[in-house]
Amino acid sequence: MRITVKVKPNAKKDEIKKIDTDYYEVRVTAIPEKGKANKKVVQVLSKHFKIPKSKIRLIRGETSREKVFELLDD
Repeated sequence: MRITVKVKPNAKKDEIKKIDTDYYEVRVTAIPEKGKANKKVVQVLSKHFKIPKSKIRLIRGETSREKVFELLDD
């Protein structure tokens, strides 16, 4: 399954909000520097979807605020 995520770094707390079927807004406390925010987004998605972090891949948007992640099935 692929989802689009709009990332809001430097937030007060980590949270995830579903906007549409495959579109989420994720707020993270991490700064958007050296991939720190991306790692935190993977952590938040992992907790939300209850899957291991190793099953989440960033497909597109490494340096963009809008990213596409692939959630791998077993």
